Order: sequence, then structure tokens, then C-alpha cells
Amino acid sequence: MAKGRRTFLIGGGCTAFIKPRATRTTEDMGLEAATKALLDAGITYDTIETAVVGYCYGDSTCGQRALYNLGLTGIPITNVNNNCSTGSTALYTANNAVKFGQAEVALALGFERMKPGSLGTNWPDRPSPTALLNQKMEEVEIAGLGLNHGPGAPRMFADGAQEYFQKYGGNIEHLARIASKNHKHSVNNPYSQFRDGWSVEQVLKAPKITNELTKFMCSPTSDGAACCIVASEDFVHAHGLENQAIEIVAQALTTDNPLAYESNSAMEVVGYTMSKNCADQVFKDAGFKEGEGRDQVGVVELHDCFSANELIMYPALGLCGPDEAHKMVERGDNTYGGKYVINPSGGLEAKGHPLGATGLGMHFYIMMQLRNWAGPMQAPGLFDTNDKRGKYGLVHNVGLGGAVVVSLLRRPEFYKEGGKDGRDRLGYNHAHQCHPITMKDVDKVKSVKETSPYLMQHAKL
Repeated sequence: MAKGRRTFLIGGGCTAFIKPRATRTTEDMGLEAATKALLDAGITYDTIETAVVGYCYGDSTCGQRALYNLGLTGIPITNVNNNCSTGSTALYTANNAVKFGQAEVALALGFERMKPGSLGTNWPDRPSPTALLNQKMEEVEIAGLGLNHGPGAPRMFADGAQEYFQKYGGNIEHLARIASKNHKHSVNNPYSQFRDGWSVEQVLKAPKITNELTKFMCSPTSDGAACCIVASEDFVHAHGLENQAIEIVAQALTTDNPLAYESNSAMEVVGYTMSKNCADQVFKDAGFKEGEGRDQVGVVELHDCFSANELIMYPALGLCGPDEAHKMVERGDNTYGGKYVINPSGGLEAKGHPLGATGLGMHFYIMMQLRNWAGPMQAPGLFDTNDKRGKYGLVHNVGLGGAVVVSLLRRPEFYKEGGKDGRDRLGYNHAHQCHPITMKDVDKVKSVKETSPYLMQHAKL
């Protein structure tokens, strides 16, 4: 078992993920997500002892600027950047602060304001830290995988899928079935950037991005924010949050091993073993023997930046055997009525992918699933077990370059439904209803004493 004390998600908030058209700022999106999370938890910003903020595209101290609208309480605020796993890295850091006794309650916030089109660098005067991964990708193609085309990121993940096809079977239609599944899930999610519910045929007919991927198999760039609040067990009981606290049973962050550069494997370039190692560590820390525990998972938010990655991550996370990912798709074991409900939110492909917010959004959705608040997105059967804690929820969030965070969440044994909860405090069920906040909402959760009228008069929603 991992060392440290038990930790719990007690509050969460999310903005709609929208097309990146410069209509919102990181400050107002961060304020919305944090305000919703504080309202959900029933606490004020004065209670927060430390905060971690994740974003990739922004200047230094963007985190402070967003949170200062809630107060200048002097707490430590740390800003993190870990590519597409930035949001979960913020949560990992906040969780460890509580787990190892540095704080009783910590806030993790993530946001992003992006540009339309494929990802690029903001620093053209220096080599990208992922340049060698791109070079390795080209070497793997030349060595026998076959030349591909398209922007760097989709090309890397498409190569990973092509390697899987050559080793184990499957084809582009399996990728289309994954993408269509996610787009159909997104129809029930009002936070999603796209709610079109594309069919397999429509996905296949969309413009080609690489040899294997069409446009609808790729996540879009997005603007958005998400926030989660972590607390100790003592804090949960002291604040009467037994009716909504979800335990972070185990969580790990891993980075690349030599296989990413030495194996001549496209699947390794995009983090297959990095994700496998992280998932294995999490299930070990949760008390499971090697290879066990996956059958107790009911719902998953998996990093489908491209449908190719969702396919190859099924076996990496242990959800199926190494050669069974395409068969899992064929059986429908990745959607409602199957073994797992994977990406009930619509995933990155449909919901959107604002890098700093993505991982925290994933945890928000799984937390709401385990509260049984997810409405039309709710995965069935999570609580039809002999154990009153129900099944586990799994989160997987990966960034090239690289870092991956995997979290295993579950209701605690003391979970008890009933009484006033976050839905009452927000005035609606924000698990599956998306509404903007007002300054009255901010006033309910901002610091009572340590606020700046000067900052507040410049606050925008």
C-alpha cells in the first residue's frame, strides 16, 4: 500500500469547453470553475490551504491572477505545466500535499486559452522538447511501419495504431467505432464542445488528417477550465461531506522509460509502457495483486486525444489483453451495456481538450459518476455490488514528452446519500447541467477578509 493518509475529492467545477475564439480569458474561466468547486464543497476560499494551477499556454503566475479574484490569502500557489497531463499533474501535486500532511484541504485548478488548429510551439527560437520523439517517429516509419503524413501529434498516435494493427489485427473502422462512440456519448454532455453524435460512416468520411485518422477521430483545441478540491478524512467529517466525498484510493504519476527512444516502437513513442507502469502502480497501491482489480472498475475517463490512443491504451491500462483492444471494440465493452463505460463524457474527441483543464475535467466527471449524479451520462451498475462502496472509477491522462497520471477513485465505506449537498448549494445539478456563475456566487465563496476591491472591480464573468 502507498504511504500517507486517505484523501478525498470533496468539490468539483467545470466550464463548458468551447472553440478557441478568444471569447473568454483564463481569469474568468478559472474563477468560474473554482467558484463552482467551492460551492459544491460548501466552503470558502479562506479554507483553502494551498493551490496548484495547471496551464500550458500562458505567462508566469496566471494561476495567481485567476485565484486572486477569490482572495489574497497568502497561501502557496504553484503553477505547473506537463503537456496534456497538466491538469492531472496539478491534482496529483495537490493530492500529495494533503496525503502527506502539508494541508488539510487543497485546490487544483486547470485552464487553457488556445489557438485554433493543430498544436504548435510558442518558442520558435529553440528546439522543442518533443523534437527527438518526432525524429524517432520518422525513424520507426522508415524502419518498416510505413511513411505517414500530417501534423506531429496525430501522426505519432496514428503510427501507434498502425503498429497495433500490424501486430494484432484491427483496422481504421475500429478507430471510427471508438470515435463515433465518444461523439454519441457527448450528446448527453452540455459541457461538450461538440454534440453532433457522428455515426461510424460520418467519421470515416470526414477529412483525412493522417493515413489512419480522420478529423472526427481527433480532439479539437479548446478553451475551458476545471477545478477539484482535495481534503483529508478529518476534514470530510468535520464539514459533513460524507454524502459527496469520493476517495482517491490510489494515484500515480510516471514518466518515460528507455523504451520510448530505444525500442523502435510507435506504441512506445506515445507512452504505452509509461501508461502501463502507471496503471500497474496504481492498482498495486490500491491493494490488488499483479494484473488484478480491473474487473472491479465500472467507468473510465481515458485520454482519447485521438481514437488511436484510446485503442492502444485499453491493453496498456489492463482493461483487456495486449491483442484484444480491437475485439473489445467489437464486443461493445467500451460503452453502455458493455464491461466498461469508457468516456461517458464524450472524451477529448468530442468534449474538447483545453490542455490544462483536461485532466481535472476527467476527475470531475468520474467524481460525479461515483456520486450517482451524472444524469443521462450515468454509467449503470456502479453500485449493484455486494460492497456498498460500489465499483471503481478510473482516470487516465497522458502528455507526450512525457508524463501520465492514473487515478483510481471510489466511494468510501462511510458514504451516505441524503441531506444538503453541492446540488443544493449551486441550485442545480452541475454534474450534467451547465450554467454560468454570477458575482453573487463568487461572493458566497470568496475570502471574507483578504480580498482586493481593486481586483474585484476588474473581475469579469
